[in-house]
Amino acid sequence: TGEGLAKLLVIGLTGGIASGKSVVSRYLAELGATIIDADDLARKLVQPHTSAWREIINHFGKNIVDEEGYLKRKMLGKIIFQDSKERDVLNSILHPRIVEETKELIALSRQNSDVSMVVVDAPLLIEAGMIEMVDDVWVVTIPEKLQIKRLMERDKITIQEAHMKLNSQMSLSEKITYADEVIDNSQSIEDTKARVCYLKGIAEGQEKGQGDRFPVRECTAKSVLAKKDGKSRNGDRYLDSR
Repeated sequence: TGEGLAKLLVIGLTGGIASGKSVVSRYLAELGATIIDADDLARKLVQPHTSAWREIINHFGKNIVDEEGYLKRKMLGKIIFQDSKERDVLNSILHPRIVEETKELIALSRQNSDVSMVVVDAPLLIEAGMIEMVDDVWVVTIPEKLQIKRLMERDKITIQEAHMKLNSQMSLSEKITYADEVIDNSQSIEDTKARVCYLKGIAEGQEKGQGDRFPVRECTAKSVLAKKDGKSRNGDRYLDSR
């Protein structure tokens, strides 16, 4: 029914590379949110013999796939991080398909009365124009020095390579200008979880017309819960991320 459709809250979750977005996404899933993972969609879209796979091979050449036909993701990643034009080509192949798949999954969720919150987990949520399909944008952020450190440890790369990856994406400070809520992931995991729990509770309460009435005792680390940002679209105190 129309009444049932109105109850679904769609959150767009994004952040910089190695900012900890995946941790936030997993915790939202634990709290009962339905997750649409854009990276998972992209992986399925480039399986051997799909239309996207064919377009990628036509442009990047047959040496971009292994003997079994699967994309050599590291090789492709190196190409697109070094060349913005090649990155644009790949995005032009994948983004429209990811957007359409996401729209379909949101529509299916609207038909399920048990689903109250859908989280579109997408590193390129803003760049791909996906913010038009979500109600709120949540940006996960950390200071740039910590971002570089985590990226080097995670991908086992040099500081120069880490900076190259960072420079290939929209900066966190720019992403924050699109944010309805900012999640600072530079402290402990408990602090991050408390912030996420709080935001989810408030968002669902507002969607049900209950305003800010949310039993904060359900979340831990109450000191973090007290830092109610309100409107963080400008995110001034998060911009000093260097």
